[in-house]
Amino acid sequence: MFVVVGLGNPGKDYTNTRHNVGFDTIDLLAERNNININKIKFKSVYGEGNIGGSKVLLVKPQTYMNNSGITVREISNFYKIEPENIIVIVDDIDIDFSAVRIKRKGSAGSHNGLKSIIYHLQKDNFPRIKIGIGKKRENQDLADFVLSRFSKDERKIMEESILTGAESVESIIKDGIEDAMNKFNKVNKAQE
Repeated sequence: MFVVVGLGNPGKDYTNTRHNVGFDTIDLLAERNNININKIKFKSVYGEGNIGGSKVLLVKPQTYMNNSGITVREISNFYKIEPENIIVIVDDIDIDFSAVRIKRKGSAGSHNGLKSIIYHLQKDNFPRIKIGIGKKRENQDLADFVLSRFSKDERKIMEESILTGAESVESIIKDGIEDAMNKFNKVNKAQE
């Protein structure tokens, strides 16, 4: 079983913001795999289904970004899921705009959602898919930047990155993290 967690903030005020590309990727995964995100539990909305023959939960925490780890811990404890089977989709300001990177494990960097998950799991060995949302302007507040919406042109490009993020998740589940990293991390480097 895999748990796929897209990070974001709940509510209409946050729809289509940079910080919510994780939620957007979960929505696309649900659509591509005919999974209804219609259950409410674990301080989240989620759906159950199958991807590549594996049982999968697609999860959107409703705790707000900085407390995402509460949801992940509750699901992990309830289903007895190992961190290696928890895939987190997250926005990233430290990689190029629209780049998609798969990481097997690691620190949270500057991302409070990842910090919360690492704190609540007491482990950092869960795969994550990072989607580059761009870099803030020099004097711009970081919170204002990540909670801003993409321009029309940026959104078009971001839709491709969200698709790549969804395909990355499917590849991890079907082919394993090593194959997925070889396939998607190399493709992204070739595009830069």
